[in-house]
Amino acid sequence: MYRIGLTGNIACGKSTVVAMLHELGAAVCDADAVVHQVQAPDGSAYTPIVEAFGLGILQNQTFGQPINRQALGQIVFTDQAQLRRLEALVHPIVRQTIMAWLEAQRQNNAQVVVIDAIKLIESGYPALCDAVWVVTADPAIQLARLIETRGMSEAEALLRINAQNSQADKIAHADVVIDNSGSLAETRRQVEQAFLAIQRHD
Repeated sequence: MYRIGLTGNIACGKSTVVAMLHELGAAVCDADAVVHQVQAPDGSAYTPIVEAFGLGILQNQTFGQPINRQALGQIVFTDQAQLRRLEALVHPIVRQTIMAWLEAQRQNNAQVVVIDAIKLIESGYPALCDAVWVVTADPAIQLARLIETRGMSEAEALLRINAQNSQADKIAHADVVIDNSGSLAETRRQVEQAFLAIQRHD
């Protein structure tokens, strides 16, 4: 089983590349979806997060209600120490969930699997992978995508971009770099080329 760790900063088009890999037959674990799952009211990270950040991060400020991601985001995206605090609570639980998923895929005889995680490198996931793929985009394109597709103000978009490690940091860990600044066809060509190289390698 060949394990790809896929990462890329916000609005670089990581989900586009994930969809292409899925079409090519790869099984995908979306770490962000796992984060949502463990932060849900019945998830194992919910109570520790509420204890750390208070009822103010909950809808209606009521225990048992979902976490208001915007309220939590305003705390953690403006204070690196608070972001690290949140990650220290969430990441060990997410990692356990991903490792269980990998084992299930191995038992199902999956050929190629993808761990899709925006914090792949920072969370130590490359140790679980055979190769790290990094999706990049021109910073001006990142900014435009956040404003156009997610309805953010320029200031909010810049906050989100600056809260993440630089693209250069991710590229330094990459075995494969997919530049998603151009057309979909150009991105697809890069993905297919890299995917074929795996099959030749096998």
